[in-house]
Amino acid sequence: MSKSGWVRSIGPLLVLLIAVLLAIIFIASKKPPEQKEVVTKDFLVEAQVVNREATAFVVSSQGNVVPKNQTRISAQVSGQVVSLADVFEVGGMFKKGDVLAVLEQTDYETELKLAEAELAQAVAALQEEIARGKVAETEWRSVNSKVPPELGLRKPQLASEQANVKAAEAKLERARRNLDRTEIKAPYNGIVIARNIDLGQFVSSGSEVGTLYSTDVAEVRLPITESELAYIDLQAELANNTAVVLSAKVAGQRQHWQAKLVRTEGILDSGSRVIYAVAQINDPYNMNKDPARATLRFGQFAEAEITGTQSQPLYVLPRSVLRLDNSILTVSDENTLQINDVEVIRATAKHVYINDGLPEQPKVVFSVVPNPYEGMKVRISGEELQQEDDTDADSIELNVTGGSDE
Repeated sequence: MSKSGWVRSIGPLLVLLIAVLLAIIFIASKKPPEQKEVVTKDFLVEAQVVNREATAFVVSSQGNVVPKNQTRISAQVSGQVVSLADVFEVGGMFKKGDVLAVLEQTDYETELKLAEAELAQAVAALQEEIARGKVAETEWRSVNSKVPPELGLRKPQLASEQANVKAAEAKLERARRNLDRTEIKAPYNGIVIARNIDLGQFVSSGSEVGTLYSTDVAEVRLPITESELAYIDLQAELANNTAVVLSAKVAGQRQHWQAKLVRTEGILDSGSRVIYAVAQINDPYNMNKDPARATLRFGQFAEAEITGTQSQPLYVLPRSVLRLDNSILTVSDENTLQINDVEVIRATAKHVYINDGLPEQPKVVFSVVPNPYEGMKVRISGEELQQEDDTDADSIELNVTGGSDE
């Protein structure tokens, strides 16, 4: 092989070999990359210290507004209707003692005059008998010194005349009452629900003339279930006249009224298994014209909140913190999770009431923690921000101090 041929065959191999050597030298001389330690941060949670608070349970109920007194008023005497009051119409408002209707009075006025005449005759006869008795006693003593007998003194006749006077007085009182009863009067402040008579109609004694509702006091029957009886002591609430807040929509706006618990109906309804408590509210129709108060009409559906007077120290927490297994997460002083099985007194749509199972002044976790376990390390959001602020403040202070030394 000639020299030029050997160079052509060996040259590429030499170039490749030199390139490999240079690559090895460069790789060997390169510094390894700096390795940083990977820091895994603990799970961040929101937690806050909570304390027990005196808690009185509120039981919600509802019912229709009804009058305390409702009367089917009747005529006590017979007669023709001669006048009707303007307020004696359905929906008319009246006051106690208002005359709603008047029956014909002529016959009763005549009976009154006859009763007055009979009484006058009876009184006259009594006076005459008293005089006769005195005359008889005088005549007896003039001829006889013995004690006169009762018959001789006409005492039986006197007693008879006294009885006649009392009978005449009773007839007069009845005649006056009957005349007064020709005016059918309102027994209380109220509203007319129905009227069953009209002008010219003859009404017999005992006939129903109308239906009245009292507006002095209204009542609301509030059903309370057996389970809710665990949250309020009805006997204690009745003794304390516990306040009840009624609410209803009037003209499209929510209005509130203060009522009080006055009684229970005493038995559980066999069908619905509830007991009815009764709340009363004074002057529902605002007859006193209080401008700050709305009218609560009969038949209105009202919601009620009964606040118990018996309180107990409980933890009141959002419903979201209670897990499905009736446990609540808390954070220990070492920032580790604790899973606490708790005793739930009551749970509503918004709150849960805890009596036992939490440590004193627990730091309750309010955020969602996926797959938590006992002893899991966590960070608390507010505390972490505070630590970062403290670290930044220390760094600034060191820098300022270093600059002054120079």
